[in-house]
Amino acid sequence: MEEAARDENLRLEFNRWAAEGKGRGMEHEHLPIALPMLERIGFRDDDSVLEVGCGNGWLVRLIASLVPDGRVAGIDLSDQMIREARELSAGQDQVQFEVGTAERIPFPDASFTRAVSIESAYYWPDPAAGLGEILRVLGPAGSAWILINYYRDNHDCHQWGPLLPPTHLLSAAEWAKLFRKVGFAGVGHDRIPDLTPAPEEYSGRWFRDAAQLRRFRAEGALLIWGTRPLP
Repeated sequence: MEEAARDENLRLEFNRWAAEGKGRGMEHEHLPIALPMLERIGFRDDDSVLEVGCGNGWLVRLIASLVPDGRVAGIDLSDQMIREARELSAGQDQVQFEVGTAERIPFPDASFTRAVSIESAYYWPDPAAGLGEILRVLGPAGSAWILINYYRDNHDCHQWGPLLPPTHLLSAAEWAKLFRKVGFAGVGHDRIPDLTPAPEEYSGRWFRDAAQLRRFRAEGALLIWGTRPLP
């Protein structure tokens, strides 16, 4: 019951984000860290890829251009985000969007060769369960890649906590431990700095000032990855 209530509260929150048009701003905000991640992954033309927490589907559409002989699916617990993703992707038979959560992925075992998630994992009510589900839907030697800006090792993001829905503030080592706990092999992590120049002055609510924003971007987003072992 508690899990259902958490999911419903998150669904309503991200539906509100969709109504406010925030889904359309995510591409602009996250592209500087997403592109280096995609380069690290090195997709094959025929990969089948899942994005967990796809929002309006901007990353799904981008990945689809990198796997011309493959397919890309996105899931999100926000039905409004999924509706927007389907509208923006009309006519693209290579992509698919479904309502779902990291803990309950609506696809059979071994459906994908890659799984990605950007700025979503710290919202998962049970990160270990989410990683376990991702492992389930990956085929042998399939890889999972998670990229997040909110993590314990970057002290210049800690002030986000009260501004966000309930989240998990974990360190790189803690995320890596969860990957290994659920059965991933070859687990590693790295940082991807955001090279976007910071403004001279900052008046938003996420950072105290421009100097803190510059430090945050220089510290970089946390990228964690792992592979499903061969039988």
